[in-house]
Amino acid sequence: MNAFTHRNGVLHAENVSVEELAGRYGTPLYVYSRNHLRAQYRALADAMREVAPLICYSVKANSNAAVMRTFLEEGAGLDIVSGGELFRGLRAGADPGRIVFAGVGKTRDEIVYALREGIRFFTVESEPEAERISRCAAETGTTGRIAFRVNPDVDPRTHKYISTGKKENKFGLDPARAARAYAWAAGLPGIEIAGLHMHIGSQILSAEPFAAALGRVAGLCAELRDRHATFRALDIGGGIGIRYSPDAVPLAPGDFARAVTPTLRALGLDVVLEPGRFLVGNAGILVCRVQYIKENAVKKFVIADAAMNDLIRPSLYEAYHEITAVRARGGTIKGDLVGPVCESGDFLAVERDLPAVAEGDLLAVRSAGAYGFAMSSNYNSRPRAAEVMVEDDRAELVRARETWEDLVRGEV
Repeated sequence: MNAFTHRNGVLHAENVSVEELAGRYGTPLYVYSRNHLRAQYRALADAMREVAPLICYSVKANSNAAVMRTFLEEGAGLDIVSGGELFRGLRAGADPGRIVFAGVGKTRDEIVYALREGIRFFTVESEPEAERISRCAAETGTTGRIAFRVNPDVDPRTHKYISTGKKENKFGLDPARAARAYAWAAGLPGIEIAGLHMHIGSQILSAEPFAAALGRVAGLCAELRDRHATFRALDIGGGIGIRYSPDAVPLAPGDFARAVTPTLRALGLDVVLEPGRFLVGNAGILVCRVQYIKENAVKKFVIADAAMNDLIRPSLYEAYHEITAVRARGGTIKGDLVGPVCESGDFLAVERDLPAVAEGDLLAVRSAGAYGFAMSSNYNSRPRAAEVMVEDDRAELVRARETWEDLVRGEV
């Protein structure tokens, strides 16, 4: 579904005017559509129903409690990468038995916390990490269920910063080393071999890399299932791409399912899936207000009150986000949409045909629901934006705007 459409020339989030939201809550402002979140989750669950996966929402994409709660109510688990995300997830009402813990640098305190809460399993990136989990399990009288992350060396054909399944990436073990690691880890005290994990990257627009990666680990999975009675799960990660630019073709859930379900069905393991961006990316916009129009000898700049600290993807990845006028006026301006942060890399769009706007007008940066607020910062001592959840004709503040006092809270 498209939750953000113009009606009578004004952009609406579901049935609520974005202009009214900006007036009520100020800008910069993140706005999320709850019905879009639900629709994405249900579309993926329906497409994958043949193998009935545990869909663990990837919290790093957007860790707002209202967003997590929406997916938890749909039956989701959570994919976490830190103790802080575990804390957030439990606070939102998650069942720890439906939480998987990934990441390459888990600390001892994080592992102990997760063991005591009884998470489903840890994704393990290296042998030293498995040893640490074993020691922590022995100290706490618990069992550490683990799934080694296997790097299948498949090119996901995405941006190099979000490619994670090639041999030069820092993640996981190659299949041969993983086989040895499983045999060794089975002898560690307090360790249970729970399954195998892979994740080849993010924003992948073709189903072929997923199928290729599965093909490379299927034999190892069958071997491990025969050797370890507790080996029951295959976690295939996430990475399903979405539409950012108007001409992009996203990876449809049905196409993804047709590529992966034959192998998953043949293996007969419990399937875990970890979507993030797919569920939340197009469920959110970032609303900003134009402060000035500036021209120099070679370029025109639209200067807004949102900056790289609010949405860093364009600066970090040169990522494309569609820019829409909240109140359509017609016409375009060729130039850059920039913010007030003191960096030349502070931009939301470069050399683009932007909506023709004037000082005080509102713009919406689309596809900002994933890795938007979650990656925002206080750089230049800028308070972080407010977040609002819309459902039908209702809007609710789900995170208050930070204040200047919040910036120095905790300082001595």
